[in-house]
Amino acid sequence: MATIAKKLLSGSTDGEPIKVAATATAGTLLHTAVAGTTDLDLIDLFACNTQSADVTLTLEWGGVTSPDHLLEIVLPGEAGAIKITDKFPLQNGKVVRAFCSTADVVTIWGSVNRIDA
Repeated sequence: MATIAKKLLSGSTDGEPIKVAATATAGTLLHTAVAGTTDLDLIDLFACNTQSADVTLTLEWGGVTSPDHLLEIVLPGEAGAIKITDKFPLQNGKVVRAFCSTADVVTIWGSVNRIDA
C-alpha cells in the first residue's frame, strides 16, 4: 500500500523561505526530488515578491531546456504570497531551481507530498 508523507523542500532550512539569488540558469536550488521512478514527489510552491516593481520568476523543472522545462511567472510587486505550483509531480532525483529578473527580492517556500509506492 502506498504511503504519503509531507516533507520540506530539500533546499529549505527548517521550512524557512528560500531567497532567489540567481538571475540566470542554473537557478537557486529549491528541491531535489525522490530518487528512482517508483516513488513520486508532488510539489507545492508559493512565492512572494518583496519589492514594488513586478519581477519575472523562472522555474527550471527537472531541467533547463526552453520551453520544455521552464515555467515563467510574473510576480506583482508587494502582492503577498502567490501559489505558483499545485502538486506538480517530479521524481528520479530531478531538481527544481528558480531564477528571477531581479536578485534577492523573491522568496519561495512550500512543501512536498512524497508518495512511496
